[in-house]
Amino acid sequence: MLRINACGLAASALLSVCSLSVLADENTVLQNGHEYMLTTNYPNNLNVIDLKTDSLYKTCKLPDAFGPGTIQLSPDRKTAYVLNNHYADIYGVELDSCKQVFHASITQQPGEKARSMFAFTLSHDAKELYTVANPTLMLNDHYEVQPPRLDVYTTDAGMSAKPVRSFPAPRQLTIMQSGDDGTLYVAGADIYKVNVKTGKFDVLIPSRHWKRPNYSAPDVLYVWNQQTYRHDFSLLYTTAKFKDKKQDPATAENLYGLFSIDLKTGKTETTDFGPLTEIYFSGMRSPKDPNLMYGVLNRLAKYDIKQKKLLQSANLDHSYYCISFNKDGSKIYLAGTFNDVAIFDADSLKQIGSIKMPGGDMAITTAQVFIR
Repeated sequence: MLRINACGLAASALLSVCSLSVLADENTVLQNGHEYMLTTNYPNNLNVIDLKTDSLYKTCKLPDAFGPGTIQLSPDRKTAYVLNNHYADIYGVELDSCKQVFHASITQQPGEKARSMFAFTLSHDAKELYTVANPTLMLNDHYEVQPPRLDVYTTDAGMSAKPVRSFPAPRQLTIMQSGDDGTLYVAGADIYKVNVKTGKFDVLIPSRHWKRPNYSAPDVLYVWNQQTYRHDFSLLYTTAKFKDKKQDPATAENLYGLFSIDLKTGKTETTDFGPLTEIYFSGMRSPKDPNLMYGVLNRLAKYDIKQKKLLQSANLDHSYYCISFNKDGSKIYLAGTFNDVAIFDADSLKQIGSIKMPGGDMAITTAQVFIR
C-alpha cells in the first residue's frame, strides 16, 4: 500500500514545486530511461527518488546498522553497493527487488577488526569491487594497528564474499573510482593511480607533496564518492597563494580548487576556481557547462572557474553535505545531514522543491544520480 503525505498550503506557498513523500512497495521496479537519485538514511534505508516527479519512489530496508551509507552503483544501474554497519561491511542490493545479492565484511583476518573509510568502488566492467581495509588486531590486553590493505572481490561472490587478491596499501586512503581502462584512482595523502592486478601504487596527482611555486600545501577534506555524469573523479582543496617567496600569510590569496581525473582518458587537472570565503563539504561541475563550479555546506555557491569568481550564492535552511545534478544540469539536489533533499534551480539558485525521506538523518550519505 502507498502512503502519501502531500505538502501543506504553507509549504506550497514557499516552494514553487510541492514534493510528495511516498513509501512504495519494495518490489516496485525502476523504469528504463527514467532518472533517479539514491540516498541512505537512518534507521537503515536505501531511498530511490524519481527525478521526473521529484518524489520518493521506493525505500529498501538494509540489514545491520547504518553508517556511513556510502553508495556506489553498478554500470548497468541495477545494483547499489552500500558501505554500512559502521564502516564494517559492504552490501549489494538489487534496486528493482530490494533483494540483497552481495555481502563482504571488511574484517577478514582472525582476531582483527577492520573498517573502510569511504574507500570502495566497482571496476568499470562491474566484475570486481575494490576496498581499502584499515585493520586493528584485537589482543587481550592491547590493540595493534596493522598496515592497510587493498582488497579485491568479485561481484558475483554472493553473500559471503572473500578477497580474491589483497595488496599492501598506503595509509589515509579514502574515496576511489575506476577508470575505463581498468586503472583504479584513490585519494589519500596524494591521489594515486593503482594497478589492480599487481597492487602497485603510483602518485598521479601530488597533493601533500605538490610543488606549486608560492603555494601552501593544500588542505583536503572530501569523502563524497560520487559517480558523475561528467565521468570524472574530483575532490576539492583549499590553499594559500603567496605574493612572493617571502610567503607572508597576511598578503596571501586564499583559494578553493579541485583535483580532477577524466575517467575515460586518465587526464588530470589541478585547478583553482575561486576565493576561499567559506567551507564547502562537496562540490561538482555543471554537466552542461564545465566552467561552472558549485559547492555546498552552509550555503549553496556557484563559481566561474576561468574567472576564478564567485557568481552567486544562496542561503539554506540548514547545512547540506552532498551536492548532485540532474543530467541536463538544470536542477541541483542537496542531500546529507537531515532527512530532506532540497532542490534548487541551477541558474537562479532559487529553491524549487524539497523531498522528505522516511526515517531519520541522512548524515554523511553519498547521493548518486543516474538514468536506468
